[in-house]
Amino acid sequence: MKLTQKNFAGSAARVARECRIFYFCGPDEAGASDAANRVAGLLGDAEKVEMSGAELRRDPVRLADEARSVSLFGDRRIIHIRAVGDDAFDAVETLLASPVDGWPVLIVATSATDKSRIAKLLENRAEAVVVMFHPPDLKAVADAVRDMGDAVGVKLTASLAERIARAAALDTRMARSEIEKLALYLDASPQAPRNGDAAALDAVCAVSEDDGLMPLVNVVLSGDVRKLPSELSRMREMGLNPVGLLLAFERRAAQLVQLAGRMGERGDVNAFMEQETAARRVFFRDRPDLTAQLKRWRGARLARLVDRLTMLHRTLLADNRNGELALAQGLTEICRAAAR
Repeated sequence: MKLTQKNFAGSAARVARECRIFYFCGPDEAGASDAANRVAGLLGDAEKVEMSGAELRRDPVRLADEARSVSLFGDRRIIHIRAVGDDAFDAVETLLASPVDGWPVLIVATSATDKSRIAKLLENRAEAVVVMFHPPDLKAVADAVRDMGDAVGVKLTASLAERIARAAALDTRMARSEIEKLALYLDASPQAPRNGDAAALDAVCAVSEDDGLMPLVNVVLSGDVRKLPSELSRMREMGLNPVGLLLAFERRAAQLVQLAGRMGERGDVNAFMEQETAARRVFFRDRPDLTAQLKRWRGARLARLVDRLTMLHRTLLADNRNGELALAQGLTEICRAAAR
């Protein structure tokens, strides 16, 4: 079956009961991962078996074997797959051909959509579910952050929830981690709720994205070649994780895709961004950078940017030893293209 991002939450309990293969994809990798974790929680305690799409591409039979296997201690199992594109296609096809239902399989596919080969293979099958996740806007993540806080007994104002959402780069996994730390610091629980405040957040939570990833993202996508060497040096000095940094680029590219889609054929980027800021779909501090980047990345150029980031992501996953060098080279190429 195929669900949308909007109706998945209300259907999660049902699909956890009825399905055995779960395929979560789309540009919002954090949302897809959250969905997989939610289903895993609904499935109950089980041994977690992790595999990558690259491993399954080399050995397509392994997934079916693992799904039929029995835990050493007789425990239930849940198989978690982190795939890129369609690299697990042959493995999923082999699994579907198996006469034994086997253990549940959760697939989070980055750089894939509900039009991918795996999605097409699964969408009409009763024992499988396909859900695509699009990047949320600031308001949606802030609302989700407040819900997370309510669940653990931390009461948040709208402005504080927005601050956490921005600091997490609209990544709900990072936001949840910050909320959990805040709850522990405040000794909050659903039975004894506490009010969150800026002082508590400053005391326990990570530095904001503006202190880490986003300066480099903005320099590269704005084509600021002069500042690029110092930002790449800072990347090495701070030991920023190449894959985590690239995910920040992918989230910004996905945001640009959304903005370009809403803008359509209108030519006045400045006026359009004013409207987006007024509608609270764009944070006012991000507006100058997003305006400059939207002027550079639209249409075919934006499509090529998304493809280049996807290729770079695959390169990093295939060769993590040289990830920092490959990322620096790739970002330099993108920055030079933005400057032209």
